[in-house]
Amino acid sequence: MKIVLATRNRGKIREIEKLAPGVELLTLESFPGLKMPPETGLTFSENAVAKARIVAEGAGLPAIADDSGLEVDALGGRPGVFSARYAGADATDEKNYLKLLAEMKGIPMAGRSARFRCVIALAFPHGKGTFTFDGVLDGFITTEPKGENGFGYDPVFFLPEMGRTAAELTLEEKNAISHRAMALKKLRGFLADLKGPLFD
Repeated sequence: MKIVLATRNRGKIREIEKLAPGVELLTLESFPGLKMPPETGLTFSENAVAKARIVAEGAGLPAIADDSGLEVDALGGRPGVFSARYAGADATDEKNYLKLLAEMKGIPMAGRSARFRCVIALAFPHGKGTFTFDGVLDGFITTEPKGENGFGYDPVFFLPEMGRTAAELTLEEKNAISHRAMALKKLRGFLADLKGPLFD
């Protein structure tokens, strides 16, 4: 089974490759003419679906795309769909999480609850359908970054049950609990049960 990953984010690609055994995953590097649509959706689901559909039709193969981000309760759910560009269009991961920490200065730990949310869309070419799968990982925002692993907001996302930030986990530990892992588990179950003409 061949599926195209509709992302150029190397961190996401590494995580998905580890979590999708038995599937031949192609990346956008195999389709240099394909351009991703701008993320203009108001929800993670809207953005994931738009990316998956564009890539599926352009590549002529099933495609999966995710949109994910951080929702912080004290900030009314921000940065949300703007997580990747929270500090500006060309922001680095570090600039994004430093802006977040600055905005949350003085908020006690009890008020720093947050969650990573992921929505994965699977689109089939030729209008054969699009399906979505979601996952959530709850935690708290730290007051300073810790850890060298992961990407995005991982250095400032503390997991009480692990006693560490997401950036202090190994890839294997993160893949066992992450929001993306939860969504991918639902996707794998869907693919395992697939029958009929979707792959014809």
